[in-house]
Amino acid sequence: MTSAGTLRAFKRHGRIVVVGASLAGLRAAEALRAEGFTGSLTMIGDESGEPYDRPPLSKQVLTGWVPAGATTLPRRRSVDAEWLLGVPASGLDLATNHVRLADGRDVPFDRVLIATGVRARPWFTESEAALDRVFVVRTREHAESLHRALAARPSRVLIIGAGFTGSEIASVCRERELPVTVAELAAAPLAGALGAVIGEVAADLQRARGVDLRCGVKVTRLEGDAQGRFRRAHFDDGSTVDAEVVVVALGSIRNTEWLRGSGLAAGVWGVACDTGCCALDVDGRAAADVFAAGDVARCPHPLYEDRLVSMEHWANAVEQAEVAAHNMVSAEADRRPHLSIPVFWSIQFGVNIKSVGVPTFADEVVVTQGSPDCHRFVAAYGYRGRVTAAVSFDNAKWLRHYRRLIETAAPFPPRCPTPDRPAGLKPVPVDLPGPSLLAQGATAVVTGRTRVSTA
Repeated sequence: MTSAGTLRAFKRHGRIVVVGASLAGLRAAEALRAEGFTGSLTMIGDESGEPYDRPPLSKQVLTGWVPAGATTLPRRRSVDAEWLLGVPASGLDLATNHVRLADGRDVPFDRVLIATGVRARPWFTESEAALDRVFVVRTREHAESLHRALAARPSRVLIIGAGFTGSEIASVCRERELPVTVAELAAAPLAGALGAVIGEVAADLQRARGVDLRCGVKVTRLEGDAQGRFRRAHFDDGSTVDAEVVVVALGSIRNTEWLRGSGLAAGVWGVACDTGCCALDVDGRAAADVFAAGDVARCPHPLYEDRLVSMEHWANAVEQAEVAAHNMVSAEADRRPHLSIPVFWSIQFGVNIKSVGVPTFADEVVVTQGSPDCHRFVAAYGYRGRVTAAVSFDNAKWLRHYRRLIETAAPFPPRCPTPDRPAGLKPVPVDLPGPSLLAQGATAVVTGRTRVSTA
């Protein structure tokens, strides 16, 4: 356990390095200074610009409401840091406490925060991904390029993947009155995040707004013309779609490759941590000077059987960063756990979709309020007889009630808090896809037990 004297000395003279200069990294840096840390602070980021907000990229930026350059994150306070931007980290040496950069430099630390987040999953064939008018959306540059392509009024847009990002982009296309085809390998849109039952409601919503939605099919090849521009997609059922723009929305990849050989329990689902955001090594032991926060972290949660949970949520990144920062400069007796319940939202086709809890940690789902046919309802999720999550379509005001049910492990199915419970509806299997599709569409996923290393 860290002594008070050691802690005071560390706060005066320590060196903290934050790897990842996006939302979680910036908020952690601000929290470190707010906690009284006065030592050396270094921020490492692979993008060259200041930290910016990513949720608007697939929403307001594509519609033209907000310029990509106007998404810079507001600063809550000065962080007085050395910023090493435009160069990614390539390694972590815990024997000497150095972060290795891709340009060959070594950055020493006493404690390090891993906040490297995720990147967009590219199209699986490199030559096809390099075709002109093939897009992903993760960075400002991605969003700016796609915005220009949509402004040129393409004859059709093809979106591969109907998770939240793909569905939001489809919504933007229809708002701009552009013909759009959505191809989804799962049984329905949002199935990886919410299950096929609620996904069917999302499917109805898309088709009602004029989307050519094709589920249960796989795009096998992207074809280009003689000028190297995308022109046609081939499906595994033998059909084709001609389009001028294709958006690959196949989920994300956690940025953990640079941690290979570090001895940390880091892999495709992220960096395994304890409840205080302290990273674990491959033997399941806490690495005392290494912490993680944001999309790249996976922490145990008592409401979900202490299983490791990976969350790609804006609010989670902020809350986790603040907990990690506090614990980095606190004695063990003063550390606190990260126990926030995930909250996520999306606006698609004029409908506000919001969730609380982890819908992928469920075996049953039931509509408890409203009408799916009218796209205004609340659905509760349950696991082994207790409430674990809830999702609302244009009815978010009741989610605070369901949050309390989740926090208290209330029985499932829950009682309806209003008179508008649909008659005769009973819980049904939630119908989630397999792990590979969960990785491409879910925003919160239970990824294993605490002692699992890299799975």
